[in-house]
Amino acid sequence: MFDNIYKGKKVFITGNTGFKGSWLALWLLSQGANVVGYSKDIPTHPSHHKILALDYETISSDVLDLERLRESITSFKPDIVFHLAAQSIVRKSYLNPVETFETNVIGTANVFEACRSIESVRAIVNVTSDKCYENREWTWGYRENDRLGGHDPYSASKGCSELVTTCYQRSFFPLEEYLRTHQTLVASVRAGNVVGGGDWAEDRLVPDIMRASSQNTKVQIRNPHAIRPWQHVLEPLSGYLLLGQLLLEGLKDFSGAWNFGPADDGHRDVLSVIKELQEHWPKIDYRIKADERDLHEATLLRLDCSKSYAKLKWRPVWDSHAALEKTAHWYMAYYESELVLSEKQLAEYITDARHKQILWANQ
Repeated sequence: MFDNIYKGKKVFITGNTGFKGSWLALWLLSQGANVVGYSKDIPTHPSHHKILALDYETISSDVLDLERLRESITSFKPDIVFHLAAQSIVRKSYLNPVETFETNVIGTANVFEACRSIESVRAIVNVTSDKCYENREWTWGYRENDRLGGHDPYSASKGCSELVTTCYQRSFFPLEEYLRTHQTLVASVRAGNVVGGGDWAEDRLVPDIMRASSQNTKVQIRNPHAIRPWQHVLEPLSGYLLLGQLLLEGLKDFSGAWNFGPADDGHRDVLSVIKELQEHWPKIDYRIKADERDLHEATLLRLDCSKSYAKLKWRPVWDSHAALEKTAHWYMAYYESELVLSEKQLAEYITDARHKQILWANQ
């Protein structure tokens, strides 16, 4: 798959110990990539990264430490960098707004700055968020050329991260100078809400549900009618890897911003998501109670992925029902039988992609 591009390639992942980063490392290692991770700490306990116990190096440091970051990338000489390190929790950004801006904005600038003078780096993929858009509560999806913004510090920091990406691409990696004065192609990726096994972040719906269920308690739901674009974590990762492949192949038309979200059935309200998870794991229980802090949260957010469909030929593999079923089964197996289904579910995802004739899975 991915035209076997990652076999033997050196891949540097910031934020590899996080939920999405640990799944990305698993997939890349299964493709024969030489992976080095760079993360400040183990962000949750339990940790999907620790449970997987994959055999590759992780450098324990902060993306705010520019000299250590530059030294690490220079020493490894990666072919491609996936930047996932972030403060990724909306509600935490209200408590620590400066830390959120430092990590998500300055940290992003440091990654690009560290890569700027390293000739081996052929591609950089900056992972931001669907929340980088100025959310006007529209019923239609946001496109890559829609206005960036953000009401809360997290969303605003991701909009700023996009601006940093564009700035570095235009200033230091201009497309018109590609293979003349530089050799690096840059892209940013914006994904909807991801679900899947191994996420234990606080103040995130599915981890909160599963944590409460494992303790035989009810999870508190503060905004049951909020609509989000729900997708399994492997969906955007397939898009990131496909995009990385095309950048490594030197196809400069694939630089820029890309949305990766679910089909229309994946835009669902919180309550319907909980009830469907409950069907697969009956231990799940909940109560609806508004948060007394009354912090702003968007009630409607959709992504338009037409660009990814048309130009990348990317498609979702699992609909929202399959995504929620796989997620519930992962946690149920972990808590009730001490089984980790990550490798099994990755294999199932790839098999289903091949059956659906998805481009990246059949190259």
